[in-house]
Amino acid sequence: MALIIPLNQIGTPKVGEGCFLAENATLIGDVTVGNECSIWFNTVLRGDVNTITVGNRVNIQDGSVLHTLYQKSTIEIGDDVSIGHNVTIHGAKIRDFALIGMGAVVMDDAVVGEGAIVAAGSVVLSRTQIGAHELWGGIPAKFIKKVDPAQAREMNQKIARNYLMYSRWYDPDADNTPYVHAGK
Repeated sequence: MALIIPLNQIGTPKVGEGCFLAENATLIGDVTVGNECSIWFNTVLRGDVNTITVGNRVNIQDGSVLHTLYQKSTIEIGDDVSIGHNVTIHGAKIRDFALIGMGAVVMDDAVVGEGAIVAAGSVVLSRTQIGAHELWGGIPAKFIKKVDPAQAREMNQKIARNYLMYSRWYDPDADNTPYVHAGK
């Protein structure tokens, strides 16, 4: 079972319906998670110094860390967002349908717009504003190109749905039809 840590005078994490929390995921303090989310192995949402709010159908993949600045920054994550493996988000806002690639870092007061993509391994500096449907990458992250809004939304919704499906494989009460790898 996930580690859910309430903090005196800060709050107790709240988790919506139909969520999957990996057994070694950790949620601390002022954390609110929407419905049908998945918080994967070794992931930490540390709402000890400020608020972390996660929308619906969000997947936060293995090894990611979300934290904030005391009395300065919060984390707000919209709906249908995918946060890749080993991502660090520190006091940023991630809008609906955005994708944060594996190993990326998104710093305080940055905003990742609706349907935007942050490439794997990128570092989004503090106060960076990434517009809707933009692809950013590099260290520090820079604008690369606009992405087709319909394609970005479809891709990110598909990833979110897939992670919801994967999370159901861990539910002992669900129909866990075995997954068969292609070519086997």
